[in-house]
Amino acid sequence: MLNFEYYNPTRIVFGKGTIAKTGDMARAYGKNILLHYGGGSIKKNGVYIKVIDSLKAAGVHVTELAGVVPNPRLSLVREGIELCREKQIDMILAVGGGSVIDSAKAIAFGSLLPDGQDVWRDYYLKGEGYSISKTLPVGVVLTIPAAGSESSSGSVITDWDTHTKRPVNSETLIPRFAIMDPETNFSLPAYQVACGASDILAHLHERYFTMEKHNDLSDRMLENAMRNVISYAPLALKHPYDYRYRAELMWTGTLAHNNLLDQGRIADWASHDIEHELSGLYDIAHGAGLAIVFPAWMKYVYRDNIDRFVQYATRVWSVSLSLDDKDVVVESAIDRLESFYRSLGLPVRLSDAGIGNEHLKRMAKSAVTGRSHLGNFKKLQAEDIEKILKLAM
Repeated sequence: MLNFEYYNPTRIVFGKGTIAKTGDMARAYGKNILLHYGGGSIKKNGVYIKVIDSLKAAGVHVTELAGVVPNPRLSLVREGIELCREKQIDMILAVGGGSVIDSAKAIAFGSLLPDGQDVWRDYYLKGEGYSISKTLPVGVVLTIPAAGSESSSGSVITDWDTHTKRPVNSETLIPRFAIMDPETNFSLPAYQVACGASDILAHLHERYFTMEKHNDLSDRMLENAMRNVISYAPLALKHPYDYRYRAELMWTGTLAHNNLLDQGRIADWASHDIEHELSGLYDIAHGAGLAIVFPAWMKYVYRDNIDRFVQYATRVWSVSLSLDDKDVVVESAIDRLESFYRSLGLPVRLSDAGIGNEHLKRMAKSAVTGRSHLGNFKKLQAEDIEKILKLAM
């Protein structure tokens, strides 16, 4: 187990009826709030009016910025930055899922950048070597269990003009609070629930596949969180109004990406970076893209540490060790993972998503632009990434 420091200041307010606390939570950070959200879903399911009522009761002034879409756009971030500066916003309240929260984080630090610095050029595109020292406070009312951005240090934004999708990470971006009412998930479309489950599972996979040894507590926690997703995602789809199943997915999504399970190990993240090329170019849902990329990545890298994959196969997917051939054990687990994705209605091949092979080389080259490699379990170059994408066909 490696040395580590762990810090996460997000106050989690979890359970039925907790949206009523939004105003008091937000008021602690100022009277002038930017309410940031997506389309009309929060107005249809009643979340919007509950949030507005709570904010009004707390005596805060609200400026609204709607329009966030999946794979959140740089253009709206720039609009939000100007709005925050013009209206002298004190804090940003993100109401929605990961895309809304990621956009809010980008606006929060972008609005405080000094003249001459650009949120995209000097941070998202830079990849490393940046420092985000100041940011407006961000609060969250979470409505979609998936990205874990409600208590993570990361944000991912897409420049649609260049079809480039990139992340930043900084402890200063971690939200101050997250209000999480599983009842807000009842009205989610089935495909969105499935994509969310895939995203949660991917966050666990990225941390699990490490070359570091002797970190069994985190291994066991990751394995059981994976089994939780595998158990409860199908039940949430079958029984969309059952609070228990929604609550299990929502809490697992937060624990999967609040960095607690990173500690003492080096995670991988190659599959996420490869998927960013897919969704940046084709605008595919992030969770759907991960369902395509992860099995292909596994097939390409597992022999670099087959024992870790055998552990995964037996502990997560209950593959029998009576099988003499380790390759068969691992391949059985990958087959079960693909079957799980299919059972949720997700694609597991590029062809399932209507994506051809005409841009594989372009995506592979773009993925490593400005980087020495992708991943840590196996350090990948452009030719490796192209081979993984071919396995995903």
